[in-house]
Amino acid sequence: MPKLNELKIKIFADGADLKSISELRKNSLIKGFTTNPTLMRKSNVKDYRVFAADIIRIIKEHPVSFEVFSDEFKIMEKQAMQIASWGTNVYVKIPITNTRGEDAGPLVRRLTNAGIKVNVTALTTTKQVEHIVNYLAEDMPSYVSVFAGRIADTGRDPMPMIAESMQILRKRPSAELIWASPRELLNIFQAESVGCHIITVSTDLLAKLPIIGKDLIEYSMETVQMFYRDAVQAGFNIEI
Repeated sequence: MPKLNELKIKIFADGADLKSISELRKNSLIKGFTTNPTLMRKSNVKDYRVFAADIIRIIKEHPVSFEVFSDEFKIMEKQAMQIASWGTNVYVKIPITNTRGEDAGPLVRRLTNAGIKVNVTALTTTKQVEHIVNYLAEDMPSYVSVFAGRIADTGRDPMPMIAESMQILRKRPSAELIWASPRELLNIFQAESVGCHIITVSTDLLAKLPIIGKDLIEYSMETVQMFYRDAVQAGFNIEI
């Protein structure tokens, strides 16, 4: 298993807690930040613009992605223009379709041709990757987020899809592939093994980074000790 500091893949922190984001920016392993409306709602964010301004004040050099939240492409476009104006390190997250399944490709084309860096999100098939890459401006930095964790949730192995997506993105060297929604730290090394550019990792998973490479015998003993400690604290008793 490679060491974390030897990984080529870039780890982006995925969350909406300002305190955690402020701490993670000091971690040299973290190369970028992403968030979305669902994470923001869970963190009780009330004002989108104020929240974004707070993040941009903290994160000055690393890329950070904010998502549009309209379901109408005309309004999405206006929101994207506003979000992009917040900072030169800002990428605008555009869902692959709206809630009616209508294609976001034409919007992505207009935005990238206008010089806006996008993060096309919520992709789950290589067909979607192949489709959207044709709408990305050739020389404009962009991200394509394949939700590998959700793919795995359905019982499918996401690794072949990620590997194929990497081949598809060769048509757009300025675009980078994101392994989104990982479920475990193993996914970092799986994404690395197929050459994926970026993986977004939740703050909960990032908290487990120190146990990577941990001695398994030691881990076994700690597990036995945990079971014993919890049984004693619970006051369990079996009459013998």
